[in-house]
Amino acid sequence: MVGAAVHEDDGRGGNASPGALPEPVLRRALQVAAEALGALDEADVPAPLRRVRAFAPARRARAGAQPLTACLATDPAFGRAVADAWSTAGPGAAAVAAANGAPVPEPTAAPLDVAVAAYLLRAGDWRDRVRAAAEGAAAEEARRAGARTGAREARDQAQLEAQEAARARELAELRARVATLEEELTALRRELRRSRSDADRARAGQRSAERAVAQAQEELAAAQEDAGRQRERADAVERQLREGTAQSQQAARRARDVDDVRARLLLDTLLDAAAALRRELALPPVESSPADLLAAELLEEDVARPAPVDVPGARALAATDPAALDHLLALPRAHLVVDGYNVTKLGFGQLTLLEQRRRLVDGLGAIAARTGVEVTCCFDGNDGVGPVPSPSTRRVRVLFSSAGRTADELIRRLVRAEPPGRVVVVVSDDGEVVSGVRAAGARPVSSRALLGRLNRG
Repeated sequence: MVGAAVHEDDGRGGNASPGALPEPVLRRALQVAAEALGALDEADVPAPLRRVRAFAPARRARAGAQPLTACLATDPAFGRAVADAWSTAGPGAAAVAAANGAPVPEPTAAPLDVAVAAYLLRAGDWRDRVRAAAEGAAAEEARRAGARTGAREARDQAQLEAQEAARARELAELRARVATLEEELTALRRELRRSRSDADRARAGQRSAERAVAQAQEELAAAQEDAGRQRERADAVERQLREGTAQSQQAARRARDVDDVRARLLLDTLLDAAAALRRELALPPVESSPADLLAAELLEEDVARPAPVDVPGARALAATDPAALDHLLALPRAHLVVDGYNVTKLGFGQLTLLEQRRRLVDGLGAIAARTGVEVTCCFDGNDGVGPVPSPSTRRVRVLFSSAGRTADELIRRLVRAEPPGRVVVVVSDDGEVVSGVRAAGARPVSSRALLGRLNRG
């Protein structure tokens, strides 16, 4: 055990002044102490180092250098504890063994580590070991500095030689370039002489071309004069054709007017007959729709409830243009039926079911107010979340399917309840719903189209 080593004070109290340690030995001793500090028992840690012990090992040697140095110099027990912790394995074990006088192969224990171990243990001639280690470290540093200097000089020499070689190559390239330019200059001079000769021939050709142009201009003037005469004849023919076309259009308008009068007379006759039939039968105005009757039926079965008036909503269609939905809603007495959760889950599924219904019904109320269409929104059975509002607000009828049934079945019942020929627009992306309502005569529209319509405002 390291603790069994002999600690001599050498006649000087056994303590060592930190200023007496050479810089390499002191740095290494601080590094060893910082690494070993975390492994020491709490009782072996001096009071000044308890805060330093909480630091990371890399930070202890830097931030705690002053208290570490003081404790190593004044507390031999702390030095022995550090040596014990360091001697558990690796180079520390070899260094401590060498400091205690055990034979250790030279590569196993570095002189600097042996000096640090001797200092920690205050063993034997530790001062001489520390001094020798410092001198060895200084010599090694000088050797390394000399090697770095020699390598730097060799590198500089190689760079100079490379630069000289590069300059020689550049000079050779410049000479070759000059020779090439001289050859190009000679060729350009020959080309200039040929160009002058070609210019003379071109001027002679230009004079011939000018004579040909003058002759062509004379021929063009004659041709323009002939074309003018032909244009006058064509204008006369065009006037005759326009007069004939105007007469034909006037005759067609008279025929259309006759057809329009006949159609209007027939329409007025049908309207008068319908009004007389209403008076004859004393029919009252229609105050309800098939969907109202179905809603009353659902209330009697206690399986459907009107949706919250304050439950507005938004919804989306596949990739369909919202303009298609606007076109359908513009048809007379259209009925818009909406698959509620199919729209809300696609458009704003991150909201609660109550907020989804509110947002959708609000948006549908705005559409109903602007277009005047009848609007029915269907949801799967009421989940008990939030109030159940009356259907009078925002002109939106809200229905919930009964327990054990889905909104899809409710939508198909609504479509079947409508009279043939009425425009019923069903908004859903559910394949079964779309195929079912289409077979019943309704017009399916993608949820994304409605969402686009709602987002547009």
